[in-house]
Amino acid sequence: MKLQTTLALKPEEYSISYDSKVLLLGSCFSENIGSKFDYFKFQNLQNPFGIIFNPISIERLIERAVNSDFFDEGDVFEKDEVWHCLEVHSLVCGKTKAEYLEELNSKLKRFRSYIESSTHLILTYGTAWVYRYNATGKVVANCHKIPQKEFTKALLTTEEISASLKRILKLIRSVNDEVTVINTLSPVRHLKDGFVENFRSKAHLMASIQEVTAENINSFYFPSYEIMMDELRDYRYYSNDLLHPNELAIDIIWDRFNSVWIASETLEFQKEIASIQNGLAHRSFNENTSAHREFQKKLQLKIEAVQKRLPHVKF
Repeated sequence: MKLQTTLALKPEEYSISYDSKVLLLGSCFSENIGSKFDYFKFQNLQNPFGIIFNPISIERLIERAVNSDFFDEGDVFEKDEVWHCLEVHSLVCGKTKAEYLEELNSKLKRFRSYIESSTHLILTYGTAWVYRYNATGKVVANCHKIPQKEFTKALLTTEEISASLKRILKLIRSVNDEVTVINTLSPVRHLKDGFVENFRSKAHLMASIQEVTAENINSFYFPSYEIMMDELRDYRYYSNDLLHPNELAIDIIWDRFNSVWIASETLEFQKEIASIQNGLAHRSFNENTSAHREFQKKLQLKIEAVQKRLPHVKF
């Protein structure tokens, strides 16, 4: 059973083209879709501060960017000779305080620039469960392996989530009132919280996303969660951890997204770019043959033809 009715709810004029700039924020599923934007050479920026799962932490980073609220020494800390920040993912870290702050604020400037210039914003929410740092009472994006006793775990209410989502839209549109917002719920189950707790979390997020989407123009919902749960319910669509969608599932969800959100005139370019990507991935047994040199020559001509029509594309 395909979710055709839900998928069709989008005016054609909001389609993503090769002139569009797409900003993707949120859970790891945003990077799964983002990898497709990369592969087909659409202009995009994905999670500049790493994977962020909860709406409060996404809101805080957007607030920093929009208000040019730069990171300072009070926002970072050292653990095991590595510098971290509770507002970003643990992979976004640094060797020295000065270098780390410079990196964070450089990312913040680029983030702000992309918020201002993006045509589309894709927000993927992963969980309504949050951890508040006891020392400050603030919600963190990542605990960075700090002892759990230093945090208090809480489930955001639908009212809290809705308020956060509304603030996100207000912040974004204060600097870019023409951006099209695509909301989606991550299909990745957070079973470390527990089965029942995961369903409660997803339900809270879903209720809030639907409420805020219905109240705002240029705001839409893409059912990645429903596709995974209802169409792809078999475990052959999951990776080895039985939680994350595998490459086949990601391909199927991308095809659904592509059919609705990506402009039809890009399909020819997508085929040409896929052909080039396959050529670049090809490894010859003998690179010194005339056949291989001819293959490389034809591949370069394909690349130049695409770049002539799409100057921003780099391989």
